[in-house]
Parts: sequence; structure tokens; C-alpha cells
Amino acid sequence: MTNNDILRRLRYAFNYNDGQMVGIFAHADAKVPQEQITAWLKKDDDERYQSMSDKNLAIFLNGLINKLRGRRDGEQPEPESKLTNNLILRKLKIALELDSEKILSTLQQANFDLSKHELSAFFRKPSHKHYRECKDQVLRNFLQGLQAQYRSNE
Repeated sequence: MTNNDILRRLRYAFNYNDGQMVGIFAHADAKVPQEQITAWLKKDDDERYQSMSDKNLAIFLNGLINKLRGRRDGEQPEPESKLTNNLILRKLKIALELDSEKILSTLQQANFDLSKHELSAFFRKPSHKHYRECKDQVLRNFLQGLQAQYRSNE
């Protein structure tokens, strides 16, 4: 999955408009013009499409955490320059205050079964012997489950 796909899916799942998207970046102390966000949200075959960097997606996810959970005291975390699916899943877990049961139930809403042990492997340090890389399929289904949860009453 590309960063642009993830941004589009999150925007749709939470039904954010352009102003809210700009506001989420502002929660992470970043000034991103609406035109830039619009370019990131374009489909890949649109001539105005621009690829979103890992750092910009990290800024968005940090802003989402600050928006939904409140800013933490002191220094704000530096956005990562390299994102993995594991890190994206972790940031969404923090932002939405999800525990393992809620994540598994979200995945089940997308008809995707995962055991608690498999899920916990995604949140381990890469050097841990039971660490497991989160594949695109897991992240895609998690985002689809979020969409089912947050957009179900429309």
C-alpha cells in the first residue's frame, strides 16, 4: 500500500473534509496547504497526483494522535523518515486507543481473522525473535474494518 492509499482510506473512514485534514497536520505543528493535501489524495493516474513521503504520513499520524488523544507534555516526537506497516498500525492503535481485542474485532469486521499471538508479534521490536512484519493485506483489512466501524451508520 502506498502512503497516498493510507491517507485516502483514513480520510474516508473518518469522513474528514479538507479543512479537517489541514487541521490534523496543524496538530503536529506542520503547515500543509490544502492544495498539497488535494494532490496527495488524487488517484495515481491523475496528472496532479503527488506521491506522499513517509515523513509526511508520519506527521499526519502524529497529528491524528494529538487530535484524538491530546498533546503530550514537553517535546513533540520527531516524525519518522521511514515508516513500516508495523509503525503505521502502532500509531493508529495509539490514536484510537485500541487494545488487542478491539483491533482483532476491527479486523473481523473486514472478514479477516488473526490470532492474538500474531497481532502481538506486530508490536514487538524488530530485534525480538517473535517479531513479525505487518503485510499490506493486514493493514488494508484493518483500514477496511475501521471504515466499516466509522462509516456504518451512513
